[in-house]
Amino acid sequence: MAGVPTLEKINVPGLSDDENRTVNLLVEQLASHERRNKLRTAYYDGRRAVRGLGSVVPPQYTKIGLALGWAAKGVDGLARRCNLDGFVWPGGDLNALGLPELIDSNFLLAEIGQARTDSLLHGVSYLINTQGDVSDREPKSLIHAKSALDATGEWNNRRRSLDNLLSITSRDENRITGFVLYLDGVTLNVDHVGGKWSVDRSEHPWHVPAEPMVYRPRASRRMGHSRITRPVMSTQDAALRALVRLEEHMDIYAYPKLFLLGANDSIFKNPDGSMKESWQMILGRTFGIPDNLDGDQDNQRADVKQFSAESPAPHLAHLNALAKIMARETDLSDADFALTDMANPTSEGSYSEARENLISEAESATDDWSVSVRRSVTRGLAMQNGFAEIPKEWAGIAPKWRPPMYLSKSAAADAGAKQIGSVPWLAETEVGLELLGLDEQQIRRALADKQRAAGRAVIAALKPATDAVAS
Repeated sequence: MAGVPTLEKINVPGLSDDENRTVNLLVEQLASHERRNKLRTAYYDGRRAVRGLGSVVPPQYTKIGLALGWAAKGVDGLARRCNLDGFVWPGGDLNALGLPELIDSNFLLAEIGQARTDSLLHGVSYLINTQGDVSDREPKSLIHAKSALDATGEWNNRRRSLDNLLSITSRDENRITGFVLYLDGVTLNVDHVGGKWSVDRSEHPWHVPAEPMVYRPRASRRMGHSRITRPVMSTQDAALRALVRLEEHMDIYAYPKLFLLGANDSIFKNPDGSMKESWQMILGRTFGIPDNLDGDQDNQRADVKQFSAESPAPHLAHLNALAKIMARETDLSDADFALTDMANPTSEGSYSEARENLISEAESATDDWSVSVRRSVTRGLAMQNGFAEIPKEWAGIAPKWRPPMYLSKSAAADAGAKQIGSVPWLAETEVGLELLGLDEQQIRRALADKQRAAGRAVIAALKPATDAVAS
């Protein structure tokens, strides 16, 4: 026995009846969403085959492997506007808590970025906290992301937290061979090795140490919605069909049509009498058309009639219409999808207006994710510092998201200067330097240079007095 099929009942001897029931409930829940999650993943990865071409398209065009990245652009176009710059703690010192160590050892900003993309793709992803094995050179505190393809849990609407979480760690084809079950205060690592299940049970004070990152939740759908909606999938399917028809058009209808009247078929044959390949006839530069001496005396010379090639413009127009539909559905601009006749906005104001819906969508998404990110990071810091619970004073720690509206450095500096002009003392603070458009590294360097300059000034002021005492 290599494992357990996804829909087969799991019975692990080392688990209690309630724990086995929870595992099977969550496995069934995971399987019920598996088909749609894999479908959306296929759209995102460009692996969705074209469908519904109809009987007028030659069958060989269904096998040419055309792909379209519109669905992925709809996800990534929003994801790139939701960037986590770091964390802030007004009145507190995050460096003293070891936040840089937590971020570096976990590649935390990249890990949260991956969870962000999976959240947009499937509607939900998970951030999971675990204690690292220091003896195996792991960080003291681990934070890792899981997609909805491999993790699921039960959400408690009253506590606003997870009652449990199942994380699949290994599979053998469709059989689950390893998983971690997170319960209230208990973590169960289960693996199927050598035909037997092994269970590693550990207790901790962190309840269920996992947080869902949910995109666009609502009361009747707490685990959110995918960015790849049914209209997005439908539009991409239609665009793929249009691309196939365009490909067919270029092969068949882009060449002039020739009608040979009064000729025999010898010009279409090879010397051995077999028919020439279609491409040989189409791409041949010169046709030698013999006289038909055995035919009608008045029609011995072949007559050639030519009709102009048909334009692909209707196909391109259809693709542009679909591009506009996709742009409206994903809140991106027409220029993000357009093939022709679309111009980029020329002014910063028109640029911002064209992306107003996308900017508001990004702000809403980061608002929804902020609580989960804050909970996961503060729990990770508590684990790293050896605490049994998260100190109450850490409630002020919050994620700092990059503004979703792109501004030029000159525009950002101009807006910041006007704000500082109204509140001059802001110029001496980190917030003031942020308003002027400086990034985190530049702010740190500027403050360090200011501190060194102040130190040199103090030393210079004390030097005359020191010299006088010495003399």
